[in-house]
Amino acid sequence: MQVSITSSGRRLLPQQRQCLARRHAPTRAPHCSSAGATLQQHQAANPAGLPTLEQAGSSASSSSSSGSSEGNSLGGQLVAQPPRNSAAPIAAAAVAPHAAVFAGAQARTRSSQVLAPGSIVTAALMNKLVGTQAHTEGDSYTTVDRVAYQGVPGAYSESAALKACPGWEPLPCEQFEVAFQALSQWMAERAVLPVENSLGGSIHAVYDLLLRYRLHIVGEVSVSVNHCLMALPATKKADLRRVMSHPQALAQVDGYLRRMPGVVREAVDDTAGAAKQIAEQQLEGVGAVASRRAAELYGLEILEEGIQVSRVKDMTDNITRFVVLSRDPLVSTVPSAGGQRWKTSIVFSLQEGPGQLFKAMSVFALRDINMTKIESRPMRSKPIVVSAETANGSGTRAFNYLFYIDFSGSLADPQCQNALRHLQEIAPFLRVLGSYPADTEL
Repeated sequence: MQVSITSSGRRLLPQQRQCLARRHAPTRAPHCSSAGATLQQHQAANPAGLPTLEQAGSSASSSSSSGSSEGNSLGGQLVAQPPRNSAAPIAAAAVAPHAAVFAGAQARTRSSQVLAPGSIVTAALMNKLVGTQAHTEGDSYTTVDRVAYQGVPGAYSESAALKACPGWEPLPCEQFEVAFQALSQWMAERAVLPVENSLGGSIHAVYDLLLRYRLHIVGEVSVSVNHCLMALPATKKADLRRVMSHPQALAQVDGYLRRMPGVVREAVDDTAGAAKQIAEQQLEGVGAVASRRAAELYGLEILEEGIQVSRVKDMTDNITRFVVLSRDPLVSTVPSAGGQRWKTSIVFSLQEGPGQLFKAMSVFALRDINMTKIESRPMRSKPIVVSAETANGSGTRAFNYLFYIDFSGSLADPQCQNALRHLQEIAPFLRVLGSYPADTEL
């Protein structure tokens, strides 16, 4: 049995529906249930009984609008109680329905006033939506099947968003963080963002944002990338003096561009955005690395296709993996051994000392849990740590890391529950980013 947010709307308890009906009561703020009932609801949605990160000193509004800082996250305590921020609006509504429901209604009202059909959400527009006051008397939140992605129409991220959420309305965003904000501010019900590529490696900016924002991974999808070199009609390859694209795309076609002497590379925010800029500004002698669909949308001529293919035989596949984000976690009460493959993503830190990483990996190896990915990132709030003093009285300085891990299994699996409990004993910081069905269509 799986419980998730569906396109038909958000599932609420009877007490929560009564709260929504009383949200305009003039005398006092309504409350839905006692603290004990709220904890029971959280435990029912968290069969593993695992602790969640309760941030110190953060509020619902600050968390949803700008994301919680890494320093506050690492300074929090692991407690078995529901999160208090708008990243989990159902749990928040059980405690303070005004904060959760009004935030969604205000964001929906402001977005409908400012966001025109086909518009691209920019950082400036997001600030306008957040800073605008709207009258919400009589407004109610209704689910809109909208999925946010970074880029413009024709981007690979748009293809991933439509593949992950077929039939949904795509919401293009200027930057990765704007897509996170659009989901946090209730402008979209899902966000689809890239996390790694088979040739270019991990997209570190998205990993950093996963830690800053209290959103949850509820799925993943893979997209095969086929880069094309394109330019204005009647342009020849020998005429190109500059090639524009996203930094990841430029890295993926590095071998190809090296064989074009005299061509300068220019990094932009998006592959399809490079094609759009060339078409709108009629840039002669400038090429773009983007998808075939981008060339068709913006009227450019494809000079060569499949330019990401390397001369090395084993490097012909170019696949980008995307994660699907939601404000609420996807909960399963059926162990993954029952059929569908599941994957769980976590992030944690370790104390400085010999064998600490080995101990962390052992909690999975001892239970025959397959780790599919491990990624280390320096801790931005405290990047340097000083180890214990040595015999000569001096300590050594070293990087302080966060570790992102994906492993096979669901939080409903007893061995996964025990592994995370074991890891919690040696990890000062531990957070579950999401447990979701694994993508098997690479």
